[in-house]
Amino acid sequence: MDLSPRPARRGLRLAAVTSSAVLLSLAAGTLPAQAAPGTSGAPAAAVAERHGPRLDREALRASLDAIRQAGMYGTYSAVRDGSAHWRGASGIADTDTKRPVRPGFEHRVGSITKTFTAVAVLQQVHAGRIDLDAPIGRYLPGLVPGEQGRSITVRMLLNHTSGLGDHIAAAFPGIVEDPAKALDAGRFRHWAPEELIRLGLAAPSPEPRGTYSYSNTNYLIIGELLREVTGQDPERYITRNVIRKAGLRHTYFPRTPYLTGPHSKMYESMYGMIDPPRDYSVYDMSWGGVAGNLVSTMDDINSFYRQLLTGRLIGPAELREMKTTVPTYEAPPGEEVVMHYGLGLYTTKLSDGRWYWGHDGGVFGAGTMALSSEDGRRQVALGMNLMKYQRIGDHGYPEPHAIDHALMRHVEGALAGAPTAPTPKAAPSARTAAPALTALPSAAAPGPLLSADPLKR
Repeated sequence: MDLSPRPARRGLRLAAVTSSAVLLSLAAGTLPAQAAPGTSGAPAAAVAERHGPRLDREALRASLDAIRQAGMYGTYSAVRDGSAHWRGASGIADTDTKRPVRPGFEHRVGSITKTFTAVAVLQQVHAGRIDLDAPIGRYLPGLVPGEQGRSITVRMLLNHTSGLGDHIAAAFPGIVEDPAKALDAGRFRHWAPEELIRLGLAAPSPEPRGTYSYSNTNYLIIGELLREVTGQDPERYITRNVIRKAGLRHTYFPRTPYLTGPHSKMYESMYGMIDPPRDYSVYDMSWGGVAGNLVSTMDDINSFYRQLLTGRLIGPAELREMKTTVPTYEAPPGEEVVMHYGLGLYTTKLSDGRWYWGHDGGVFGAGTMALSSEDGRRQVALGMNLMKYQRIGDHGYPEPHAIDHALMRHVEGALAGAPTAPTPKAAPSARTAAPALTALPSAAAPGPLLSADPLKR
């Protein structure tokens, strides 16, 4: 999911769509593959530790290079199969200096933050301080008052069935008309969560309550719930009780607009409306809060999901709650819904016929996807430094790009060992396409591959 707003041009219906739908289509095998145009860039750099029989490092390196060749500036990936590991990077971190990307770069992981936040809530559920099915107004009557406070439960906030709109668009006025100006104006603006929540509560409801509809505002409210029941700043609580418990050494909530460790620049294209793409690696991420402010590395992300899925961060009862899901979209008659969202965690079916767990994330200029087998043994986490590279078609929605196909092939190759070429079919309609799989983080929708929302998904 990603944290970026889904801006729309005049006459275009972008407000209702994210790149997730593009990748979801690919994962479901509904779009034909495209030829990848060649681009220049630094060659792939790979670091191999212990290689198991199922990790084909040459194939992984080649498929990562294919993402760069399809037009991505730079990308890095970490793959794991049991005790076997592979890390690689391909492309450039800076379009001016041509500095290469490296496998261990720190990266803004957007809505992957939501999984960390949900784990913190479930710890409090285990302690008896939070009831998942209690109305949020029981805990925060002043913040979510009236009918909304009485009817929206904690669970609805965590699985995006609250019916609340998203605060992102209102936080970046003018983003539809002039996205570069809007993003530049917000670069150093610091938001209090209460301000953003007010914007979200006032936003139009995209779907009726009880129906999945991704909203970053849900998780800002969850952050304030954590503050109320723990008496601590939610970022501090998550750091002490989730990040440190998992032993993650390169994962943190930044205190300033700057990243502290080695990282890439992060370029936002906004579907070609920012041309050339502009670097937004320096940004005050208070607009994302505990919905998408986290910085991490691909190795740390894999370690986190492996520990979560194997029961090391929360108990079995809480993990079952986390994996209790709702469909993320309405499938046409006779077709299967291939993505379901739980509590800060989703599951998606790839072309190998298996279901994987994880999340994706996107902020302005940075996209991330992370998927794991249910036992946590087989994993891939991938970051990229160019977002919303797609263009808008005549129908008003982002067209699939060669990068999307290359991303899917790398992810499927990492997880299944041999990616399956998608079978050409009609693409799903925007109404039925799931708001998930995306190669570009936005801020509102989750998906097995990057979202188009800057926090989206």
